[in-house]
Amino acid sequence: MEAKKPPLNDKLEHRTLTPLRFLRGMICLLVLASTAFMMMVYFGFASAFLLRFFSVSYSKKVTSIFFASWLVLWPSLFEKINKTKVVFSGETLPVEKRVLLIANHRTEVDWMYLWNLALRKGCLGYIKYVLKSSLMKLPVFGWAFNLLEFIPVERKWEIDEPIMYQRLSTLKDPQDPIWLAIFPEGTDFTEQKCIRNQKYAADHGLPVLTHVLLPKTKGFFVCMEELRNSLDAVYDVIIGYKPRCPFFLDNVFGVNPSEVHIHIRRLAINDIPNSEEEIGAWLMDTFCLKDKLLREFYSTGHFPNEGTENELSTVYCLVNFIVILILTIICTFLTFFSSFWFKIYVVLVCVILVCATTFNYRPSPIFCLSKRHSKLKNVKQACD
Repeated sequence: MEAKKPPLNDKLEHRTLTPLRFLRGMICLLVLASTAFMMMVYFGFASAFLLRFFSVSYSKKVTSIFFASWLVLWPSLFEKINKTKVVFSGETLPVEKRVLLIANHRTEVDWMYLWNLALRKGCLGYIKYVLKSSLMKLPVFGWAFNLLEFIPVERKWEIDEPIMYQRLSTLKDPQDPIWLAIFPEGTDFTEQKCIRNQKYAADHGLPVLTHVLLPKTKGFFVCMEELRNSLDAVYDVIIGYKPRCPFFLDNVFGVNPSEVHIHIRRLAINDIPNSEEEIGAWLMDTFCLKDKLLREFYSTGHFPNEGTENELSTVYCLVNFIVILILTIICTFLTFFSSFWFKIYVVLVCVILVCATTFNYRPSPIFCLSKRHSKLKNVKQACD
């Protein structure tokens, strides 16, 4: 049994890595890394760590603003600098603040293109991922994943189950916006994995899929079990690339993809079953539909009902970039050319963030700012 390779689109070719693209990509990487470090040390630490001693809710709101401001740089790179065309299709989505996204996992950069959708819905700062725990070890970015409450998994259920329940229990407040993205396949799609998956499916009487892997049920079931009562909807997301699936550096240098197609179905919470067995069958049907739509995409070059989202505003991307760049320049000046105490501050913050990420630590409120505010408000109303 063989995995079928998607046919390439004759009109779109893999772009050549020219010296100009290489130089532009390296500059973009430098900008992204430097802005990430300075935003994390000077702003992310204060909002996601220090403010959390007073209020978890306020901390999440302020952190989402800083996080979203920096993340805009990535869709700007893809769509405005590299000229990658992002085409949305399927259903036109309302603006919803608490969503669970289930996406196919074609390649290592799928999760980045979910930012393009979240940005258009004004929810970029709320997006979180269930991701492999090794990514938490990345310098700077791993710190951010911890402060932003991403859920790390080892892909061994006996290890992951208590972690999933513990992390999800902190995300249940219906007043806190969240876009939680999960990839039920558990790993990215390759031809070798597909062949092994097809053999397993044939041996166990399961659907034989050609463009997605068989989904794993347990993670999705736990997400639904813990968050069902606070979610607005579930988004079924299907991602396809032209002319072929990119790697991370393909994105950075702008050589591939030329087009990213994202198909979305909005699923009502009441339409998703409750029991684990029924959810498993429902999820399998959902991935069979993903496989069918991907097969049609690679045959026709598009998903049905294109054009559900507008293009990004160039002015907005440019203004955001200038603001982030100015803040980074100021922070860089303070770090290297100002008082010695700024250097001490940066070193201490880095040590704290490394320790917090290593030991999975996030502060709990000590001063209970929100409760005190509510109490004072109630006292004032009683006096009136």
